[in-house]
Amino acid sequence: MAASGGATQTATFAGGCFWCMEPPFEKLEGVLDVVAGYTGGHTPRPTYDAVCSGATGHAEAVRVTYDPARIGYDRLLEVFWQNIDPTDFDGQFADKGHQYRTAIFYHDAEQERLARASKTKLEKSGKFNQPIATEIVPAGVFHLAEESHQDYFKKQPVHYKRYRKGSGREDFLNKAWGGGAK
Repeated sequence: MAASGGATQTATFAGGCFWCMEPPFEKLEGVLDVVAGYTGGHTPRPTYDAVCSGATGHAEAVRVTYDPARIGYDRLLEVFWQNIDPTDFDGQFADKGHQYRTAIFYHDAEQERLARASKTKLEKSGKFNQPIATEIVPAGVFHLAEESHQDYFKKQPVHYKRYRKGSGREDFLNKAWGGGAK
């Protein structure tokens, strides 16, 4: 995706397995780059195996670089919410543990304000009859995941589709959002 020449901004989201969080953002007009990684923990150089162990404090996450003249942070928040189960306190779908939690990692006061407002709107919507578990916390160091995890949905499309369906994510999103989130 080519840059527009203007200033870019960064958004960071944890939504369970990062394989499933890259595609929804990558297809958006105005999104310039989406990478998988780890953030929110205490280990300085986390690896996939270490993060999966649950001992690093990190969550699997995606870092989204976008052109705010072409897409707003509020739109990124909508896409985030529509690709997770925001009520799961212990992971996402078949992936359980703190490393698969949902979180919005804000980069400035405006992102924090918009994230909190979007969470409040979702809570008040009555869409879910359980509390919203998603954390809203300051962004910290983002560690790139190994190359094998970048754009996994493109590198291993058959396995990715099987995982997305088998994990329960696909069915949940179709039920909760009417098939609108992919």
